[in-house]
Amino acid sequence: MSYNQWFQEHAAKHRAIMDKLTHLSDQEIIEYFRFENMVVLEPTFCPLYADNKKCHDTPELNCYLCACPNFRFNDKGFKQEEEKTLFSTCSIESPDGDRYISETAIHQNCAGCLVPHRESYIKKVFDRDWLKIMNEVPCETSHSGD
Repeated sequence: MSYNQWFQEHAAKHRAIMDKLTHLSDQEIIEYFRFENMVVLEPTFCPLYADNKKCHDTPELNCYLCACPNFRFNDKGFKQEEEKTLFSTCSIESPDGDRYISETAIHQNCAGCLVPHRESYIKKVFDRDWLKIMNEVPCETSHSGD
Protein backbone atom coordinates (compact mmCIF):
# COMPACT_ATOMS: atom_id res chain seq x y z
CA MET A 1 0.00 0.00 0.00
CA SER A 2 1.35 3.41 -0.90
CA TYR A 3 1.44 6.21 1.64
CA ASN A 4 -1.18 8.08 -0.39
CA GLN A 5 -3.56 5.10 -0.20
CA TRP A 6 -3.02 4.82 3.55
CA PHE A 7 -3.54 8.57 3.95
CA GLN A 8 -6.86 8.51 2.06
CA GLU A 9 -8.11 5.54 4.09
CA HIS A 10 -7.07 7.26 7.31
CA ALA A 11 -8.85 10.45 6.25
CA ALA A 12 -12.05 8.45 5.73
CA LYS A 13 -11.76 6.93 9.23
CA HIS A 14 -11.16 10.38 10.71
CA ARG A 15 -14.19 11.81 8.87
CA ALA A 16 -16.43 8.95 10.11
CA ILE A 17 -15.44 9.72 13.70
CA MET A 18 -15.96 13.46 13.22
CA ASP A 19 -19.40 12.82 11.74
CA LYS A 20 -20.37 11.23 15.08
CA LEU A 21 -19.00 14.11 17.14
CA THR A 22 -20.84 17.09 15.64
CA HIS A 23 -22.59 17.75 18.96
CA LEU A 24 -19.29 18.21 20.84
CA SER A 25 -17.33 21.42 21.34
CA ASP A 26 -13.87 21.76 19.79
CA GLN A 27 -12.29 21.13 23.21
CA GLU A 28 -14.43 18.01 23.71
CA ILE A 29 -13.37 16.70 20.30
CA ILE A 30 -9.71 17.20 21.16
CA GLU A 31 -10.25 15.35 24.44
CA TYR A 32 -12.11 12.54 22.62
CA PHE A 33 -8.99 11.88 20.53
CA ARG A 34 -6.81 11.19 23.59
CA PHE A 35 -5.11 7.82 23.21
CA GLU A 36 -6.82 6.30 26.27
CA ASN A 37 -10.26 7.17 24.88
CA MET A 38 -9.51 6.13 21.31
CA VAL A 39 -8.28 2.66 22.28
CA VAL A 40 -11.67 1.99 23.88
CA LEU A 41 -14.05 4.03 21.71
CA GLU A 42 -12.42 3.72 18.25
CA PRO A 43 -10.41 0.46 18.30
CA THR A 44 -10.14 0.24 14.50
CA PHE A 45 -8.74 3.76 14.02
CA CYS A 46 -5.16 2.56 14.50
CA PRO A 47 -3.71 -0.96 14.22
CA LEU A 48 -1.60 -0.28 17.33
CA TYR A 49 -4.76 0.07 19.44
CA ALA A 50 -5.31 -3.70 19.32
CA ASP A 51 -2.19 -4.09 21.49
CA ASN A 52 -2.85 -0.93 23.53
CA LYS A 53 0.42 0.40 22.09
CA LYS A 54 1.34 4.01 21.36
CA CYS A 55 3.20 5.20 18.26
CA HIS A 56 5.20 7.60 20.45
CA ASP A 57 6.48 6.93 23.96
CA THR A 58 4.83 9.70 25.94
CA PRO A 59 2.41 9.74 28.87
CA GLU A 60 -0.03 12.09 27.12
CA LEU A 61 -0.70 11.23 23.48
CA ASN A 62 -3.45 12.81 21.42
CA CYS A 63 -4.33 11.10 18.13
CA TYR A 64 -6.26 13.94 16.44
CA LEU A 65 -3.37 14.89 14.17
CA CYS A 66 -2.26 11.35 13.38
CA ALA A 67 -0.30 11.59 10.12
CA CYS A 68 1.07 15.00 11.24
CA PRO A 69 0.42 18.13 9.17
CA ASN A 70 4.18 18.75 9.10
CA PHE A 71 4.99 15.39 7.49
CA ARG A 72 5.41 15.55 3.74
CA PHE A 73 5.52 12.44 1.57
CA ASN A 74 5.53 11.80 -2.14
CA ASP A 75 5.17 8.21 -3.39
CA LYS A 76 7.21 9.16 -6.47
CA GLY A 77 9.87 10.93 -4.43
CA PHE A 78 10.66 14.61 -4.01
CA LYS A 79 14.19 14.55 -5.30
CA GLN A 80 17.39 12.56 -5.58
CA GLU A 81 20.07 12.99 -2.94
CA GLU A 82 23.17 11.33 -4.31
CA GLU A 83 21.82 7.93 -5.42
CA LYS A 84 18.89 7.84 -3.02
CA THR A 85 15.29 9.05 -3.44
CA LEU A 86 13.95 11.41 -0.78
CA PHE A 87 10.37 10.22 -0.17
CA SER A 88 9.45 12.06 3.02
CA THR A 89 10.49 15.04 5.09
CA CYS A 90 9.42 17.31 7.95
CA SER A 91 8.26 20.75 6.84
CA ILE A 92 9.24 22.33 10.18
CA GLU A 93 12.51 20.39 10.42
CA SER A 94 11.72 19.32 13.96
CA PRO A 95 14.93 18.76 15.92
CA ASP A 96 13.27 15.69 17.44
CA GLY A 97 12.85 14.10 14.01
CA ASP A 98 15.45 12.01 12.25
CA ARG A 99 16.03 10.38 8.87
CA TYR A 100 15.96 6.72 7.97
CA ILE A 101 18.38 6.08 5.12
CA SER A 102 18.51 2.82 3.19
CA GLU A 103 20.58 1.93 0.13
CA THR A 104 18.02 3.56 -2.19
CA ALA A 105 15.66 5.70 -0.09
CA ILE A 106 15.48 8.45 2.52
CA HIS A 107 12.44 8.68 4.80
CA GLN A 108 11.54 11.00 7.65
CA ASN A 109 11.62 9.22 11.01
CA CYS A 110 9.10 10.94 13.28
CA ALA A 111 9.34 8.53 16.22
CA GLY A 112 11.08 11.07 18.48
CA CYS A 113 8.79 14.00 17.65
CA LEU A 114 5.68 14.75 19.70
CA VAL A 115 4.68 18.09 18.13
CA PRO A 116 1.35 17.00 16.55
CA HIS A 117 0.37 14.87 19.55
CA ARG A 118 0.40 17.70 22.09
CA GLU A 119 -2.98 19.23 22.82
CA SER A 120 -1.48 22.73 22.96
CA TYR A 121 -0.36 22.35 19.32
CA ILE A 122 -3.66 20.79 18.25
CA LYS A 123 -5.54 23.75 19.74
CA LYS A 124 -3.39 26.18 17.72
CA VAL A 125 -4.17 24.55 14.37
CA PHE A 126 -7.53 22.92 15.13
CA ASP A 127 -10.13 22.69 12.42
CA ARG A 128 -12.99 20.20 12.28
CA ASP A 129 -11.85 19.46 8.73
CA TRP A 130 -8.80 17.27 9.35
CA LEU A 131 -7.81 17.30 5.66
CA LYS A 132 -7.70 21.08 5.69
CA ILE A 133 -5.17 20.99 8.54
CA MET A 134 -3.14 18.27 6.85
CA ASN A 135 -2.93 20.18 3.58
CA GLU A 136 -2.52 23.73 4.86
CA VAL A 137 -0.44 23.63 8.05
CA PRO A 138 2.21 24.95 8.02
CA CYS A 139 3.19 25.05 4.35
CA GLU A 140 1.60 24.69 0.94
CA THR A 141 3.30 21.44 -0.10
CA SER A 142 0.84 18.61 -0.59
CA HIS A 143 0.75 16.27 2.41
CA SER A 144 -0.26 13.16 0.59
CA GLY A 145 1.95 13.36 -2.47
CA ASP A 146 1.01 11.87 -5.81
